[in-house]
Amino acid sequence: MRASVLALAGTAAALTDIEHKRFMLKNIDPIVFPGKYVSHMHSFYGSDVVTKDLPTTAQLQQGCPSGENPNDLSIYWAPTLYYVNGDNYTEIVPATFKTYYEQIDHAEIPFPKDFHMVAGNASAKSQADIDEKLTAITWWCDGNGPEDRNSRPRAAFPRSTCSAHMQAILRFPDCVDPASIATYTYAAAHGGRCPAGMKRMPSLRFSVGEGYSFHGDFVNGWFDDAQQNLLKAKGQSFMRIDGSHGMGKQFSKCKAKDADPENGTSDYLTSLKMMKMSS
Repeated sequence: MRASVLALAGTAAALTDIEHKRFMLKNIDPIVFPGKYVSHMHSFYGSDVVTKDLPTTAQLQQGCPSGENPNDLSIYWAPTLYYVNGDNYTEIVPATFKTYYEQIDHAEIPFPKDFHMVAGNASAKSQADIDEKLTAITWWCDGNGPEDRNSRPRAAFPRSTCSAHMQAILRFPDCVDPASIATYTYAAAHGGRCPAGMKRMPSLRFSVGEGYSFHGDFVNGWFDDAQQNLLKAKGQSFMRIDGSHGMGKQFSKCKAKDADPENGTSDYLTSLKMMKMSS
């Protein structure tokens, strides 16, 4: 069974999607633990400028993108998935990782400069710790199943081995206060509208992580002209997002790589030791 890290389009009227290749596996989380090597393992997709320090939009735009749109130098990361057999930990490499930008018909503004956000609850241990109506966190078997979502907590792993891929989905907040970009929420938490003083952004979805504690992180690295083109997707079922840095659906010729290879670790057991040393 392979995990397919694939965001789903749902029923949105206007959307675009971007496939990304993973370029780094590391024990950092620039949003939750900025400046430190104390995080659990994460898989990184997008601009390869990212290090332990929280990057700005301008800094991300100096990097090499691992995604298929050269106008999107955002950085995305999610927990790395492992198969555990006794004392052995084997990484499960996602078959696919895609980000979907949807509900563009409802968007009022593009993502603000330097905007970053987190979705999901890294401390969740049960379905009760998750608000599925907002985050939509769900695991299921793609293809021929087996289908068991109605007989188990939806954020838990399937109870039987999948015949093809195992998939998950996570939805990010879509409302932000332009005057205080650290303040964001879900329109769905407020009757489908953003609270007073907040504006609606495109809705970002992708799949992440491991069980109930699935979560994902995003830092905006989109170029301004491409974001304006993104908003023009309103009224269309799908739109390729082009921009001054190239056409969408086109991988860059550069090769994304770890910008800080001498620090941190990509080894799971070593990351556990580093976490214990910091506690």
